[in-house]
Amino acid sequence: MPRLYNEDCVEGARRHIADGTVDLILTDPPYGIGGDKLDKHYNRDESFVVGGYVEVPEGEYGEFSREWIGEAVRILRPGGSIYIVSGYTNLHHVLNALHSTDLYEVNHLIWKYNFGVHTTKKYVSSHYHILFWQKPGGAPTFNTYCRYGDSETGQNGSSLNYLDREDVFVINREYQPGEAKNKNELPWELLSKLISYSSNPGDTVCDMFLGGFSTAIVAKGMGREPIGFEISKNAFDMGMERFLAVEEGEFLGRLRVPAKNRRVNGGKPWTDEERGIMAAILGTRPWETKKDAIGAVCEALGRGKWGVENEMKRLGLAVAKPLEAPSGPVSVQTTLDTR
Repeated sequence: MPRLYNEDCVEGARRHIADGTVDLILTDPPYGIGGDKLDKHYNRDESFVVGGYVEVPEGEYGEFSREWIGEAVRILRPGGSIYIVSGYTNLHHVLNALHSTDLYEVNHLIWKYNFGVHTTKKYVSSHYHILFWQKPGGAPTFNTYCRYGDSETGQNGSSLNYLDREDVFVINREYQPGEAKNKNELPWELLSKLISYSSNPGDTVCDMFLGGFSTAIVAKGMGREPIGFEISKNAFDMGMERFLAVEEGEFLGRLRVPAKNRRVNGGKPWTDEERGIMAAILGTRPWETKKDAIGAVCEALGRGKWGVENEMKRLGLAVAKPLEAPSGPVSVQTTLDTR
């Protein structure tokens, strides 16, 4: 059952959420940079933006960050993950607050989007930071192959799984002309990606600052249990209307289904039987290239390229090469049958 509250997140979490009961926190807190005046920097029409945005005074941002992050740590389960979206202006306050906890850093991600702040005398800022941290003491959730299988390739044979997990995301913002919206809303592509990697259906996903309810809406549509807080009455009422219009699990059909993994033994200890099979494959016939030979071993054993190469080096195994054609002129002897 979703639990969404028109309350301050610190006070609300203390009232409504027990210790260690949230699987994933994904949130986009106020940036403390005069959010009510951002339209002039982005050169955009905000006539459809819902009023009542609650900003945090810059001088209070450090204490604000320590308070809500401290509460987030309390409600997060051991092994649970937190993603915090932040601009650069007060990033140091967010990082200082995180470093004062027992959480540990997993990744510092960069989200590059399709337009930035309008400037004339400095570089254009067109990215946000996404801080990915986890709570020790339990098994973390990271679904490595939830979007792309281990052998799916793109242009030039590049691994789609590898590219999707690089720590710089290039994801466009979503345009919603003529629609009521919150001041800053995270796009579906970003939210569905993070929720897919760091949670499972049925998990509790919390947003400490609901805003336009985008995180709660995507979590509900992906079969997760949303929980969160929004202090602005205007934003809460609009968000709840949008939230209630979404059916639980209705977005699951939109998610990409990855191809079946082929490297099913990757990372597992090698067995003597596997070593024997590898030696047989490498030596039973001549190979045109080492790449072809290693590929055959990978296919037969369900292992990755680097794992096979490392085991070959450890055992001193070499690839059987094709017979070389003799160099220089070739003498051909013939016999004339005069019978």
